[in-house]
Amino acid sequence: MNSYPSPPPLRSVSAMAPDTTPGSLVLLIRLTRLVYRRATEDVLGMRLKQYMALNHLAQMPDVSQRQLGEAMHLDANNTVLMLNDLEAAGWAERRRDADDRRRHVVEMTPAGRKALARAERALDGLEEDVLDGLTADERTTLRELLARAMADVPTAV
Repeated sequence: MNSYPSPPPLRSVSAMAPDTTPGSLVLLIRLTRLVYRRATEDVLGMRLKQYMALNHLAQMPDVSQRQLGEAMHLDANNTVLMLNDLEAAGWAERRRDADDRRRHVVEMTPAGRKALARAERALDGLEEDVLDGLTADERTTLRELLARAMADVPTAV
């Protein structure tokens, strides 16, 4: 059995002196990890990767299977596996493109839209909890800044 030393306890960022506060990207990564740990299948009703795929399909209807995989940074095999899971749940379906029979188009089903809406409500509650230290105005500002930072990122999911 491997024995790894326990990491030191984390200090609250607000308790850190300004000159020792980590950079923005480090804080974003920590926040992302916190959300990832808490956005479980029990909370969302689906895996986070499935939520991200459905979210992308809601924003970009009739996306090709290849484009969805690229947007989610998945190789072709993992894209197929994820889509198999979405189809098995009844949340998405693939169909051949009438103009290019080699291409599959992915569409969200009505059941997928309902599942996505439930997961979004759960994430809203999680956001409330995770960002509890921010005021409503600060949360709005954070969202606007993150959207601006992501504006020029191709196929952002």
